[in-house]
Amino acid sequence: METFMKSVKNHLSLILALVSILFAIQTLVITNRAIDAYEKSLKENYSMVVVSSMKLDLSKVKRKSPLIADIEEISVDEAIKKIDNSISKKNMELLKLSLPKFYRVRLTKFPSSSEIERLKKILGSLKGVKKIEDFRASHDVTFKLLMLFKTVVTVFSVVVFVITSLLIAKELRIWQYKHNERMNIMGLFGAPKWLSSAVLFRLAIVDALLSSFIVFIIFSYISNSQWLLGKLKSIGIEIAVFDMLKDFPLLFGAAMGLSILLAAAVVFGHKEEV
Repeated sequence: METFMKSVKNHLSLILALVSILFAIQTLVITNRAIDAYEKSLKENYSMVVVSSMKLDLSKVKRKSPLIADIEEISVDEAIKKIDNSISKKNMELLKLSLPKFYRVRLTKFPSSSEIERLKKILGSLKGVKKIEDFRASHDVTFKLLMLFKTVVTVFSVVVFVITSLLIAKELRIWQYKHNERMNIMGLFGAPKWLSSAVLFRLAIVDALLSSFIVFIIFSYISNSQWLLGKLKSIGIEIAVFDMLKDFPLLFGAAMGLSILLAAAVVFGHKEEV
């Protein structure tokens, strides 16, 4: 009974370590997915406005920078219609002529502060351009907070990966010591290392399978959490928290690969007693 409990304890230690690593990996995947989705949303909704005293050649302006995806003139007709109807038609036409031209510039991506400044200089050098409004203040703070969150999650994931990898290697080495005598005997009879250490590889593979299954259950539940989906939707992000066809093979491969790699490192770093 005592031996069985120790065996279960060793299995649990390995499984929990692997689950921690897989959880960190999937958290990083979700963070990257969320930031990509938010950046795409910003790109689609973000634009700059250029005010010019003269009509611009849109095709030439578009070629000025690879950052410019499209540029279109903003019609002022709707704004003029809201002016008092007592103005005569002639004066209304004169008003249209006296107003500057407004252009909406859409970009290929959400730009950094330095990219916006460079683009503003390029657009500002165009003949007739009086003012450029970038509207970045309202988007910049949220985007910077997301990037900070991504950095924190990345650092956390790396720390978890390193610490738990060392823990897994330690647990595998404990199992190796338990089967040390049998491994040495098989080695003396000419058995290859992979065969004499089959119990260690079996342990690594079984625990990798179990940890992958546990993480699959956890994230399948989280992906259907209305609370989490509601929070993401509130900031304009709609993503797959857990994509079974893409994420599970990644997590399974990471668990299996890491387990076998650490088991091989322990086995081939072991010196047989003679």
